[in-house]
Amino acid sequence: MKELFSSYIPQPIGQKKVYSILLPLIKIKDEWQILYQVRSETISQPGEVSFPGGSVESGETLLEAAIRETCEELLLQPEQIAVFGEIDYLVHQHRTIHCFVGQLLVEDWQTIQPNTDEVARLFTVPLSTVLEEAPTYHSLTLRVDNQQNFPFERIRKGPDYPFNNRDWTIPFYEHEGETIWGMTALFTHRFTEIVKENENILDQ
Repeated sequence: MKELFSSYIPQPIGQKKVYSILLPLIKIKDEWQILYQVRSETISQPGEVSFPGGSVESGETLLEAAIRETCEELLLQPEQIAVFGEIDYLVHQHRTIHCFVGQLLVEDWQTIQPNTDEVARLFTVPLSTVLEEAPTYHSLTLRVDNQQNFPFERIRKGPDYPFNNRDWTIPFYEHEGETIWGMTALFTHRFTEIVKENENILDQ
């Protein structure tokens, strides 16, 4: 027992997928901008705003996955991406999503011609805008359907049991007619919080 558990490497229970994304920054005339992409109509979650990223493949690191996915979706070269580091990650249901922050080393983001199989278009939002305006968190209540094939009779309160994840709070930004919401908004907000918490370092 001692030998077994002293060398055991813990893993998240129930995790089926690990994803890695990049929060891309562009510098335009000494002002930081965040680059967002709108997903193509031919892939999952079509028309939604997201960051480049995807599943971590066998044998690659989280960082390697974020760079690979960004290159595939934005048709860039790895040397055009300067990664600064990783921010807090998200554990959501059966998946874990890691988020890196980095600068795209391009003179004009509008010259980026993304992979249209995955990306419909790109747009930017000034970092100063999201620093000044926090997202609005909206509540969403998910109700348990007591018609499901679940042994409610075996637990106290049955279908009225206070199951986890019945109440969600989902963030929304709205800029220039674009709806930035869900996980993309969550990572954006956490990024801005970290920047604000360390403004004294950035001013040096």
